[in-house]
Amino acid sequence: MGKGDKKTKRGKIHRGTFGARRPKIKKRIKPETKISIDKKAKA
Repeated sequence: MGKGDKKTKRGKIHRGTFGARRPKIKKRIKPETKISIDKKAKA
């Protein structure tokens, strides 16, 4: 259980891969960018 192990967090860091033990951090979409204030709704 160490750097050579594919299933551990340390092994994932050593290999530079991602998986269930070390998921990628996804960028959150800010609510301000999702709903634009500048554009007005056409009625």
